[in-house]
Amino acid sequence: MSDDSDAGLISRVRAGDTVAYGVLYERHAGAARGLARILVSGDAQVEDAVAETFTKVLDLLRRGGGPQSAFRPYLLTAVRRTVYDSYRAERRLTSTDESEWYDPGVPFVDPALSGLETNMIARAFRSLPERWQAVLWHTEIEGHRPAEVAPLLGLTANGTATLSYRAREGLRQAYLQMHLAETGHKDCRPALDKLGSYVLGGLARRDAAGVERHLDGCARCKGIYAELVDVNGALRTIIGPLILGTSAAAYLAIAKGGLVGGIFGWWRHLPKRRQQAAGGGAAGRPPASR
Repeated sequence: MSDDSDAGLISRVRAGDTVAYGVLYERHAGAARGLARILVSGDAQVEDAVAETFTKVLDLLRRGGGPQSAFRPYLLTAVRRTVYDSYRAERRLTSTDESEWYDPGVPFVDPALSGLETNMIARAFRSLPERWQAVLWHTEIEGHRPAEVAPLLGLTANGTATLSYRAREGLRQAYLQMHLAETGHKDCRPALDKLGSYVLGGLARRDAAGVERHLDGCARCKGIYAELVDVNGALRTIIGPLILGTSAAAYLAIAKGGLVGGIFGWWRHLPKRRQQAAGGGAAGRPPASR
């Protein structure tokens, strides 16, 4: 049985199966269009941005780069980069080399959001396995139900819900560990060591009372506690803008819309020479799968 999760499809694309890329397109083109409509005006410009982005990501996957499983957030970042690159070209500015624009693991941050990449929640999120990043993106940031996300991860709805829970707890622990590593306040360490269990209600009454006393007198640790309690809110306010830029609120408001598009919808919008370059075949035909 073939693996039709996003991660499985990505592996198949790297092995030369372009039809697998068509399935990724069907799943994610609607989201790409939704963001593109916020960033540019006119249906033609939207389709151009989406087609250009899918082509660039396909090229990168064939060269061994790009995401391993978190296809959606990577694609949305690539949409923003494509639009920004086009804007720079129109202004006749020097463009960054394409391979640098799409280096795996290098976030694209709008100048207006340049401080977010150093936020500890952002750093903790990036430290997670990519599969955990993917499930958090779909369930907690875009707000989709586990049953909707399950096919993208190759899991059941229950399996997706379990993975989402594990990923949230992994994020909390990563966030706490970063605070523990950086805190210079010895008085804070005992409370921070217990804060993860305290959030989950897993402390004995005496230990919980000690944490509460510390939080009452320490604004810094109280802020950490608030972010741990509302980790989903922190994801939307920090990770959402890192991926989506200043369009985050507008995109997330429409994120629950249905996906649209066909397997090679993106292909038809490319110039003939780009079809040849992307597919290595005759102009006007999608590349054959193997």
